[in-house]
Amino acid sequence: MKIVLYILLGFAILLGGFFAWFFLFFYKLPPLNIPQGSSDAQKIALIDEWFTTLQKENKFNGVVLFAKDGEALLAKGYGFTNYTKEETLTENSSLRLASVSKQFTAAGIMRLKEKGMLNYDDLVSTYIENFPYKDVSIRNLLNQTSGIPDIYMELAKRKKKEIDLLTNEIAVELIVTEKRKAESGPNEEFQYSNTNYIILARLIEILSGLSFEEFMRVELFEPLGMENTRVWNLLSEEATFDHKADDFKNFNGRASQLKPSFIDGVAGDGAVFCSAKDMLIWDSFWYENPFIGQASLEEAFKKPQLNDGKTSNYGFGWVLTKEGMWHNGAWLGARTIISRDTANKTCWVVLDNSSNVFFDEIIEEFRSANIDL
Repeated sequence: MKIVLYILLGFAILLGGFFAWFFLFFYKLPPLNIPQGSSDAQKIALIDEWFTTLQKENKFNGVVLFAKDGEALLAKGYGFTNYTKEETLTENSSLRLASVSKQFTAAGIMRLKEKGMLNYDDLVSTYIENFPYKDVSIRNLLNQTSGIPDIYMELAKRKKKEIDLLTNEIAVELIVTEKRKAESGPNEEFQYSNTNYIILARLIEILSGLSFEEFMRVELFEPLGMENTRVWNLLSEEATFDHKADDFKNFNGRASQLKPSFIDGVAGDGAVFCSAKDMLIWDSFWYENPFIGQASLEEAFKKPQLNDGKTSNYGFGWVLTKEGMWHNGAWLGARTIISRDTANKTCWVVLDNSSNVFFDEIIEEFRSANIDL
């Protein structure tokens, strides 16, 4: 009996040692070491080398942008556009932004404001018939202070047999019909909600008479020269588009396809695809542009004051910080982040399309390196 126990114990130790080795080998990131006194060029070279190593170790597959004063110091792809690994990513590859898309939706609303078609403090019920949250304003949706429960996906899944493809119109109809009790009053607290931004995209459709995809194309992306940026989902007429990167799963080099579901006919909370090169244009857009006035741009970065006098850190599709603003996202294979230091006029963007389990650790390692460009 003792011999059997010893054998089992030895086997358990060996097994534990194997898993520890496996974890350290496959899951430990190489450190990002940037010596003090390094020049900007040296820092960028070390960052480039680090992401190259991550990609070779199957710990990153995506595109990266580092910019300063409106100029790209690094705009590059690392890895592949899809699970077949036949085409490599470049600075022009267009990746899914997931929730980073919310700031694009906010810009669409701001464009309507500039055209005199709405005001931020208008009640949503003014534009959406039978809208059950009577006191909720457009600003509440933008600032994530509406108190509307984040339920559109839940409601859609419940009605899956009746819905061929979920759209913004159908999603809002489900919310209106459900009439679920608000989780809080308008402006009482910050509650991150994809539903808020689905409603905003629907408002853009109602007021413009265009699809959300078409409005963003003609009012922002084309005029800004963002050639590899667009709203794309299963509602789009084109099955794909030039330079589009697809979502996939990648585990230690073994890749498999990820396909959108019936929910992926909506947009507003996500569905924007963008390239590293175009994200440079997007960074500059928030300093100054010919389509949205300066006063409106400043509104996007005001910390909302709540009913109790406290402030929230969520602007119009941006998380606000002392240094600037940022936002991240995750949907299907996308793992994304944009961070802007407006005091130093720097910006960095990391977009991954491979369901990357290392993504948060990569961002933490990068932030801890305290890179001052």
